[in-house]
This record gives sequence, structure tokens and C-alpha cells, in this order.
Amino acid sequence: MASIAHDEHGHGHAHGHHDVHHHEENFVSKYIFSQDHKMIGKQFLMTAVFMGLVAMLLSILFRIQLAWPGESSDFLSFFLGEKWAPGGVLKEDMYLGLVTIHGTIMVFFLLTGGLSGTFSNLLIPLQIGARDMASGFMNMLSYWFFFLSSLLMLVSLFVESGPAMAGWTIYPPLSALPQAVSGSGMGMTLWLFSMAIFIASSLIGSLNYIVTVINLRTKGMSMTRMPLTIWAFFVTAILGVLSFPVLLSAALLLIMDRLAGTSFYLSDIIVGGEMLANHGGSPILYQHLFWFLGHPEVYIVLLPALGLSSEVIATNSRKPIFGYKAMIGSILAIGFLSFIVWGHHMFVTGMNPFLGSVFVFTTLLIAIPSAVKVFNYLTTLWKGSLILTPAMLFAIGLVSTFITGGVTGIILADSALDIAIHDTYFVVAHFHIVMGMSAVFGMFAGVYHWFPKMFGRMMNTRLGYAHFWITIVGAYGVFFPMHFVGIAGAPRRYYDYSVYGEFDTNSYEMIMDLNVIITIFAILAALGQGLFLFNFFYSMFRGQVAPQNPWNANSLEWTTPVEHVHGNWPGELPTVHRWPYDYSKPGSDVDFIPQTVPLADGEEEH
Repeated sequence: MASIAHDEHGHGHAHGHHDVHHHEENFVSKYIFSQDHKMIGKQFLMTAVFMGLVAMLLSILFRIQLAWPGESSDFLSFFLGEKWAPGGVLKEDMYLGLVTIHGTIMVFFLLTGGLSGTFSNLLIPLQIGARDMASGFMNMLSYWFFFLSSLLMLVSLFVESGPAMAGWTIYPPLSALPQAVSGSGMGMTLWLFSMAIFIASSLIGSLNYIVTVINLRTKGMSMTRMPLTIWAFFVTAILGVLSFPVLLSAALLLIMDRLAGTSFYLSDIIVGGEMLANHGGSPILYQHLFWFLGHPEVYIVLLPALGLSSEVIATNSRKPIFGYKAMIGSILAIGFLSFIVWGHHMFVTGMNPFLGSVFVFTTLLIAIPSAVKVFNYLTTLWKGSLILTPAMLFAIGLVSTFITGGVTGIILADSALDIAIHDTYFVVAHFHIVMGMSAVFGMFAGVYHWFPKMFGRMMNTRLGYAHFWITIVGAYGVFFPMHFVGIAGAPRRYYDYSVYGEFDTNSYEMIMDLNVIITIFAILAALGQGLFLFNFFYSMFRGQVAPQNPWNANSLEWTTPVEHVHGNWPGELPTVHRWPYDYSKPGSDVDFIPQTVPLADGEEEH
């Protein structure tokens, strides 16, 4: 009895405190230095969307060069000026700079910051029934580190000697020797400092998410009643805590090689006829450190997208998600296996073939939990009463791209096959479909589905449909033909493929023609994102006002009021009685039963 009284007192006290706090907020404390997880989620989303637009523009700039090499373009000269595009023709080193920054922004700033930063912040407290994150201050700090790191990355584009030009993986020696290429100077240093700050942001955020999920679940919210979104964010945060410090150490050693004269990654190098004094380092060490982060990073990007899709697909199929515990198991298995597959990026480094075969085995093994997820999505969709909202279309699109990209992954996982197509456009096609497209589709599904929760208004459905079809046709049009460019032998990161005309006429014509087609689709897909931006910002201010539970969903976030309250629920926190997927339950009169509804007499939990 005492504990109940204490509990009520606690909630009442918290509520009163938040109410007072709510009235005192001014513009700066509410919108800039906010400690409210919902506002921080929106800040992450806005920053990530802006960074994504920059990365998309960079990709259009270098695609123009690939489609029409050596031809003058007003578009290039407008954005890059005479220094980097003299006479409207892109310079070779700036081509590498654009590719590098495009890849870096997409992987880290759009997909990691945009997915985990936005949706872990928005949904973790709301779906587990918590007032806020474990530490609002650390949460705010994680956003501002992210913002600062984004700013540094953008500034590096305007450095006189150019941005980093060693590819998004920043392999030494290109990245370790300031005299290697023009972008190895100040631009490279800014890249490294930007990533160091980004990693700090990611670690602070991830620790906060983990503590919140473990400690702040509301009464009745056991681990097996959590939505799959929360499981995905939880495992993602654990992956981030375990793998990002390895990239930080790799970056710190690289900074020391650049600035302090050490030789962690350098040995026996001749530059411009002069033998450097560095001895004993190994660039392969850097690859081990980078890919030890780099492979969990793929799943740090993918798992939140898969989690969001689980929720969207179950809600819009009006069916329980198929194999809930198998889905949790597959999330955990993917998380574990992602740490023991990094060597498949390194099959051509002279690795011992036996060690290579071990990595082949673990890489093929990770296909099993991934396939479990795909089959569970398909069985959830099978014979469901599908409601094709824009969010649902993007979630189904994710299932499609995950299958398409996964099939080519099996080819790359085999060391004997990989040697032939390593570092060709086949690899670019594979990871853009499986990681880029799938994660972006998951992100769009999340934005369309939870927009009413974020802004209290609905997005325009017709514009959403148009956006989906332009995006999926455009994206497949860009990345599918790249497989054939890669099989024809075109290496990635080449500035001009017209040299192929010298020795392989057939491949040359195919590569050049496909590059034109790919670029046209890329421009089409980029223009399609304009629809999304218009829909997003217009709906934020002028969209139809959202009802409390627009999708008839069961999870806790739809029990909060439409107007945002600091503390999420006025009065007491909700109590959970069931799992979040009681849709179309046999014997029930209603289509959906929210988690807060107690079990009826004789009713069994799932």
C-alpha cells in the first residue's frame, strides 16, 4: 500500500514539476537547448535531412562527370566554380572529394544520425511508457555534438585545398600523407575531427538509449511486451557502444601519423622520388580497425529501419507480426554476428585463405537471421487486410530492396567470387541497395507513420504515393544497372571510363551507355525528393490536424495527447497488460486492442 501511495505521489510530483517547467520555457530553452526527447528527435531529423540533401547534390555532380566525361556543364561550374570545375569540367581530385564526402554523409550523418538519432529519441520513451530519456542533458549534448560534427564536415567542403579525397573509408596512405593528394591536407584533418565528435555524440546517445530501455519501462512493460522497434533500437545502441570506439582509435592513430610523425599505418613509401622515413606500419591494420566498426555500422543503419518496418507492416496489415520471438532472436543474432564478419571486406588484402574461409562462413551465416526477418515480413503481409499508406508502401519497398541486395551479398561473401568483382561497381550496387535504399526506405516509412506524433498533423497521402513511386523507380534505375557495369569490370571511384575504349570496345560502349541511364535516373530520383520536402514542411504548418490515434495502432505512443506535454502523459503513466500486436484477435469484437487494455476473463495473452 505504501508503495502505491509513494508511486502516485511520485507521478503527481513529476507531473506538477513538468507543468511548472512547461510554462517557464522560452524560445531558446524550448527549441534550441531542449532536453525534451521529442524535440531532440525533430532536431536530429531536420539536421539529417539537410545533410542528406547535400550528399544527394554531391552525387548528382559526380554522376554528371561519369555520364558525360570531359563535357562542359554549367551546373558543375555554378556549384564548383573555376577552381574545381575549370570550363565546367570537373577536376579529377575534386571528383574523389565529392565521392568521399557523399559516402561519409550518407552512412554516418543521414542514416546513422537520421535513423537512430530521430527515432530512438522519439519512440523509446513513448513506446516503453517513460516520461523522458534517462538523462535529458546527455541527450541534448548528443544532438549538439552531432550538429557540430555536421558543421565541420560541411566546412571541409570549402577548404582551399579541397575536402578529404581518400574515399569514405579514408584508407591510408592517401589519408595519412598530407602531400599525397590535395584533399589530404586541411580537408582530411577536418574530416577526422568531425568523425571524432560524431563518435562522441553516438556514444552518449547510445548509452542513454540502453539505460532508458533497461531502467525506465512502465509497469507491466516486460522485455517481451516491447515493440520490435524498441528491440531494434536497443540492439543498435549496444552495437554502437561496442564498435564506434574502435573507429575512434583508428582515427586517433591516423591523426598521430599525420601530425606527430608516428608510423602506425606507414612503411617504405616513396613520394615524388623521395623515400619517406616511416617504417614498420601497416595500412592493413587500419582496414582491420575500420571494418571492425564498418560492418556493425551496416546493421547500426539497417536494424532501426527493419524495426520501424516491423511496426508499420503489422499495423497496416491489421495482423500480429508473424513470429515475434523469432524476430527478436534474429535481431540479437544479427547484432552478434555483425562483429565477426568484417574480414569479408579484406579478401584481396593477401589474407590467409584459411582465415578467408572462416569469414566466408560467418558472412553466409548472417544471411540466416536476415532471411528470418524477410520471411516474417512476407508472412505478416500474407492474407492481411493491407492498408496501403505511404508508410506501408515504403516498408514493403524496404522488404523488396533487402531481398534484392541480400542476394548479391551472397556472391560477395564468397572469397573466390569476390576476388573477381571486388572494388568494382558490383559492390557499389550491392551496398547501395541493401544498406542505402533499405535504410532510406525505412526512414521514409518512419517519417510518414510517426509524423502525426511529431507534429500533430497528417502528411498529404497523394504526394506520399507520388514520392514513393518516383523514389523506388528512380533508385532501382540507378543501382540495378550498376551490377552490369561492375561485371563488365568497371572499378569504382574512377573519374573517366572512356579509357576502356582502348582495349575492350564492347564493355566500353555498355559502361558508357549505362552510366548515362544511371545518371538520368539519379536526377529523376533527386527531383522526386522535392515532393517529399514540400509535403513535409507544408504539412507541418498546414496539414490536416491529426487525431490521437490515426492508424488505430496498439503501442503506447498513441495514448499520449496530440499536443506535446513535457513528460508525455498528463497524470499517471499507463500500465501495460499485453503485447503491442493484438490486431484482429480471434474472439475479439474490435480490430485492435491497445496495450493499456486489461486482458478479459479467459483471454490468453499471445
